Amino acid sequence: MNADKKTYHIINYGCQMNQSDSEHYAGQLDAMGYNGIDSYAGADVVLINTCCIRESAEKKIHGKIGELKRLKTEKPGCVIVLAGCMAQKDGEKLLKKYSQLDLVLGTFHISRFAQILSEFLASPKRRVSVEEKLQEGEFESGVGRRSSFAAWVPIMYGCNNFCTYCIVPYVRGRERSRAQGDIIAEMAAAVTQGYTEFTLLGQNVNSYGKDQGRKNAFSELLKAVDAVKGVERIRFMTSHPRDMGKDVIEAVAAGEHLCEHFHLPVQAGSDRIISAMNRGYSSGEYLELVGMVRDLIPAASITTDIIVGFPGETEKDFQATRDMVERVGYDAAYTFLYSARSGTPAAKMPEQVPLDVKKTRLKELMSVQNINGLKRNQSLLGSVQEVMLEGASHKDEQTLSGRTRTNKIVIWPRESREVTPGELIPVKITAAQTWLVKGQEAQ
Repeated sequence: MNADKKTYHIINYGCQMNQSDSEHYAGQLDAMGYNGIDSYAGADVVLINTCCIRESAEKKIHGKIGELKRLKTEKPGCVIVLAGCMAQKDGEKLLKKYSQLDLVLGTFHISRFAQILSEFLASPKRRVSVEEKLQEGEFESGVGRRSSFAAWVPIMYGCNNFCTYCIVPYVRGRERSRAQGDIIAEMAAAVTQGYTEFTLLGQNVNSYGKDQGRKNAFSELLKAVDAVKGVERIRFMTSHPRDMGKDVIEAVAAGEHLCEHFHLPVQAGSDRIISAMNRGYSSGEYLELVGMVRDLIPAASITTDIIVGFPGETEKDFQATRDMVERVGYDAAYTFLYSARSGTPAAKMPEQVPLDVKKTRLKELMSVQNINGLKRNQSLLGSVQEVMLEGASHKDEQTLSGRTRTNKIVIWPRESREVTPGELIPVKITAAQTWLVKGQEAQ
C-alpha cells in the first residue's frame, strides 16, 4: 500500500440495505484515492453507517461514537462521519451531542457523499445533511464491493407501508424504484468482474415499479435478471406478504437462476395484532400465500420475522402466533422482542407488554421454531445439494461453509484440492442441526 495514500474505515450496522449503502460509500472513497483498512485506528476517514430499527442497535452505535472521541483527540485531522437511518432521524441532536462528529449524512445523500466530503476537506465546517430531497443518480454511485463473488443490488429505496412499529418510512422516505435497464446493466458489469450471486434489495421488493405505475413490475424484473448471462444465483429481500402475488412465485418456479427461498415476515399470527400493526393482510391470507409457495415450489424454504410482545398482545394473541409458527413449519424464524421506536404510532399505544412477559413468550416461541428448523433440515439428510462456497468456517480453517439455493447453511471438511469462494460444490448432507446442516463433498 502506498504510504502517502489516505485511508478509511467503515463501521456498518443494520440490514442488507445498509451493507449495500456502505459499499457505495466505500466506492466513492476508493474513487477519491483512499485505501480501506481493517481498523479505525489511524484512519483518515471513519464512517459509521447506522441503524435505528431497534433500541439495542442505537445503544451500540452511541457506544461506538463515544469510542471515537479518543481517536479525534489523538488525530484531530481525522474526519468522522455518521451516516444512515439514525443520522437521518436525529441528525442535529447527534452533531450537538458529540463534538467528535464532523459530518452527519442522512439516507437521501448517499450518492453525494464524495461531494460533501470534498467540500468539508476544502473548508472544514461541521454540517448535517438530512434534507429529504431526491438526488440525481441516487442509485448510481460507485460500488466498493466487499465480497469477491456475491453482489448486493438495490432495486428501490423507501417504504410506503407505515407499519405502526416501524421507523423505516420516516428515515428512508417513500418508495422510489430504479430503472430496470440500470439494474440489468449493473449486474452485467458485475458478471464481467467475476460476480455470480446477486441479491436484489428493497424495503419491500414486491412494490418495485408501483411508484412508476407499472403492474407486475417485480416479476418482470425477476424474469429479466434471470436471463443475464453469467449469473448463477439470484436472491431477493425483503418481501411484504401483502404485496406478493402469484406472478412472483411463478417467476421463481420457472426461473433457472432464481433461488427457491422466500422470506415472508408474518410478524404476528393474531389477526387483531396484525391489524394493529397495520400489516394489511389477515392470518388466513398469509396462510394462502404460504400454501401457494408450497404448491408451486415444494422444495422452497420459507423464513420469517416475528415480533413478540407488541402493545396489547394478550396470551391468546401470542398463542395465535405460536400456532402460526407450528402450522407453517418455517425453515427459520428471526424473532424479536417488541422495541418502542419514538415517532412511531405503536410507541404511544396503551398496554405495553412487560419485559418479563415478552421474554417468557419469546423463549417459548423459539423452542417451537427450533423443532421446526431441525425437522426441515433433517429432510435433507442423504440428499446431494449444490452449495455455493463462501469460504472457511469462522471456527475452523479446515471446515468450509456455503449455502444451498434455499439459503441453508452447509459446512463440510476441506478437501486437499484448491477451492474458490463462489464455486458451486456438490455436498452430500450427513447431519442436521437447528440452524445448519453438515456434509461431505460428493464425488
